[in-house]
Amino acid sequence: MRTLVIGDIHGCATALHTLLEAVCPGREDVLITLGDYVDRGPDSKNVLDTLISLESQTQLKPILGNHEILFLDAMARRIDPEGWLRVGGKETILSYAPDHATLSWENVTQAHVEFLSERCLRYYEDETHLYVHANANSVYSLSDQSDDWLFWTRFEDAFPHVSGKQIICGHTAQKSGYPKVKPFAICLDTWVYGQGWLTSLNVETGEIVQTNQNSEIRRFSIHESQQAPSTGTLPIQLPPG
Repeated sequence: MRTLVIGDIHGCATALHTLLEAVCPGREDVLITLGDYVDRGPDSKNVLDTLISLESQTQLKPILGNHEILFLDAMARRIDPEGWLRVGGKETILSYAPDHATLSWENVTQAHVEFLSERCLRYYEDETHLYVHANANSVYSLSDQSDDWLFWTRFEDAFPHVSGKQIICGHTAQKSGYPKVKPFAICLDTWVYGQGWLTSLNVETGEIVQTNQNSEIRRFSIHESQQAPSTGTLPIQLPPG
């Protein structure tokens, strides 16, 4: 059994499919996705379809991100939908439009709404790690965390957690394309919707696999990721075929 963690996807279905083919999560593996499945990238609908299909293929632990919260709040008119559209929501709603031009809530799949509102988690925890979308207040258990910490607080504000467990999160885009590593926390949001990569971490081995929207793949260790920004880029491979 492996524990695999995937950072922010942001509608980048091509990178997600390439990553899943590269790491091949099986039925015994725990696959933790850190949220922000929608917005900014071109195919949020495809991403959510893929995540739902993974529920029957592996032990999926899908964590809610702030962009899913915005999506649901905009649909329910709890916030101004125009504000959501300006921060990536337009790309999400267009991914549901057959003509890729019509902004309409009617096209949004009800199964996606149910997945996000009923089956996505606020957090996940195992014996050694805390898995959250954005961050965790260092002095409170995960069950006592506020929404502000779990979904909105940036990685720069991370401190060692009272439990002694390492935090693994996303949310704060690392535009270097490499995970940000502290002794007590790792950020796996590596800006796939921009010029970066989608990142998977094998928690037990420290192996990182990254893919991008060009279907390129690169593999390295968590230790190497700390050296990469200063020493240059790591080897890139293309998938077979």
